[in-house]
Amino acid sequence: MDNPTHKRALTLAGLICGSLLTATTCLAGHTNPVLKANLEGSAMVGSEGDRDGTGTGYVFGVDGDPTTLCYVIVVSEIEMVPVKEGMAAHIHEARQGENGDVVANLAGPEDGNAGDCLTEGEKGKFPTGESGIVQRILQNPEEFYINVHNPDFEKGAIRGQLMETHGHSHEM
Repeated sequence: MDNPTHKRALTLAGLICGSLLTATTCLAGHTNPVLKANLEGSAMVGSEGDRDGTGTGYVFGVDGDPTTLCYVIVVSEIEMVPVKEGMAAHIHEARQGENGDVVANLAGPEDGNAGDCLTEGEKGKFPTGESGIVQRILQNPEEFYINVHNPDFEKGAIRGQLMETHGHSHEM
């Protein structure tokens, strides 16, 4: 993909987290929790997801900036299409087994991965406009989930509840 913002976000996330495919935890700075979501089609609620689809999402904050939320999503075994053709990803507010409203618009992982950092007040990123949403997500991960959509599964191909990773280390 030739999108410089996409490449910058992936580079940023890679530098912060090292190899996400082999690391069990990573830290953004030293004080923010790193949240993880294991994405599966079977986790969809109220609609059938892509039973073959899998993925992992990481969500983390930035030290000294309580209004910025960063993420990386890696997916496989789902139909990959350009965002303009229906690829999308979001953070929704709801507990496991429930559906909820979108609270953060993420980049669709059209090439199998996506990453970026979103700041409260940034146009189109946090649709509710709620001040403090980043901290609510970071402090209450069980109340939020990541959902990845594509044209075959408009309500969601794969989904995963956010959870805090354990075994934090201050080493990179």
